Amino acid sequence: MDNSAVLTMSVLAASIALGLCGIGAAIGMGVSTSKAFEGIARQPDAEPAIARSMLIALAFMEAIAIYGLVIAFILIFANPFKG
Repeated sequence: MDNSAVLTMSVLAASIALGLCGIGAAIGMGVSTSKAFEGIARQPDAEPAIARSMLIALAFMEAIAIYGLVIAFILIFANPFKG
């Protein structure tokens, strides 16, 4: 397999990886934020605890999206499959 085919497949794999990580993180963030707001609406007294837990969860979800970005950068710029 020549270098251009490897680069083409690597860019395609990076695009898919980044897209799936972004979609997954966005869905997770949307659902968790929605449920946190719903919980705050039902229990206004518990707002600080709910908000703190939600922000920690959002940070972890964002970290997953950043891992996908790192994988995409590795596939594009430091491609381990190039010969």
